[in-house]
Amino acid sequence: MKKLYIITGPAGVGKSTISKKIAESSNKSVLIEGDEIYHQVVGGYQSAWLEGNHLEVFWKACTSLIDVYLANEYDVVFNYIIDNETIEMFKEKYKGFEKKFTCLITDEETIMKRDKERPEDCRMKERCIILLNNFKNKPYDKNYFLDTSNLTIDETVKEITENNKYNF
Repeated sequence: MKKLYIITGPAGVGKSTISKKIAESSNKSVLIEGDEIYHQVVGGYQSAWLEGNHLEVFWKACTSLIDVYLANEYDVVFNYIIDNETIEMFKEKYKGFEKKFTCLITDEETIMKRDKERPEDCRMKERCIILLNNFKNKPYDKNYFLDTSNLTIDETVKEITENNKYNF
């Protein structure tokens, strides 16, 4: 049975890096970067955190893509900022599939170090700390949190792919 991996966490925590590695570890997989889907809208674009955003259409587009790939026997790795309501939607919509959900977090020193490794125009600077603290306070089941502060990329991938605690 094909798997659906859902990876979330604050900016700079490593969602894209970890998601890509998970996708590469499967013989038949696809990586869906939520940011890339969200930014496809050009005319009428509105940031996701502002009123008038296009999140409803975004989620329809994402789940349509996920549906097509799962139906064609691909493992799907999806990453984006996800709230509890959306997690519940994924649980219901993909009942018949093996699903893993992980919220990546790290310590402040590590997230700032990772942010400095990004191209200058992509750096979030102190906003990384604000977003990190917002995630730590989200009402997620804490069992889904994975602190990557002292883990390598490969250790993080192994933890997500092999530990059943991330099944939902």
